[in-house]
Amino acid sequence: MSSSQPTAMTYDESAAPSPELPVPSMPAVLRGDDAYERIRRDLLSCKLMPGSTVTESQLMSEYGIGKTSCRIALVRLVHEGFVRSLPRQGYRIAAITLKDVEEVFALRVQLEPLAARLACGRVDVELLRRLEAACRVPHPERALSAQIDVFLDANREFHLAIAAASGNERLYRTLASLLDEMSRLVALGFGVQGTKPEIKHDHNAMIDAFIARDGRRAETIARRHIETFQSMTMEKVYASLSSAGASLPLYTVAELRR
Repeated sequence: MSSSQPTAMTYDESAAPSPELPVPSMPAVLRGDDAYERIRRDLLSCKLMPGSTVTESQLMSEYGIGKTSCRIALVRLVHEGFVRSLPRQGYRIAAITLKDVEEVFALRVQLEPLAARLACGRVDVELLRRLEAACRVPHPERALSAQIDVFLDANREFHLAIAAASGNERLYRTLASLLDEMSRLVALGFGVQGTKPEIKHDHNAMIDAFIARDGRRAETIARRHIETFQSMTMEKVYASLSSAGASLPLYTVAELRR
């Protein structure tokens, strides 16, 4: 499937109205963007299970969207490597392997300490405190998957606030992409194993280093934090893949892009 936008995006979807999008005058591109965001969210949280196969009709029914919106969303997701087009079969959701965990953390452990050092003296520590607190709110009234989603959102914003303060836009964009992939790793590893991630006190230690304007210390803590979380995630993903057995084909995101 081509990564360019399909010509179908200009067609009228009146034949397949969306019950969740009641405004008929909404442009097709906006409907496609909305479909993309909703499907992508479920991909990152593993509500759409890694390694599973879906069809356009299934997605249209599940998300209450028309064919054009569905195809616009799928074109973008194929381009990002989260799904692969299977001729006459549908689409395969990118599976997760231990190699994915290794590659994501190999980049994070290089980039996030750098971001922390560059952000020293520039980052909004009050914002970091609020995001750190949000990471720890238990939400016992919610299902575990929803608790993990809340944690991942707050944790992502914490790390991206540091990356943004580094002043390096390419560094920020790269980390944003890596943290999206992290969401799938955590959802599969911790969600399937029925436990919520723990971050101990590394976030607060980083905040203290930022307050002291100690860039080297912030860099060291960030590296330790990533290495610790890598070990936890690797263990959980391994356990989840082992329990799933052959039901999860071990394709990597990189392999799906070929």
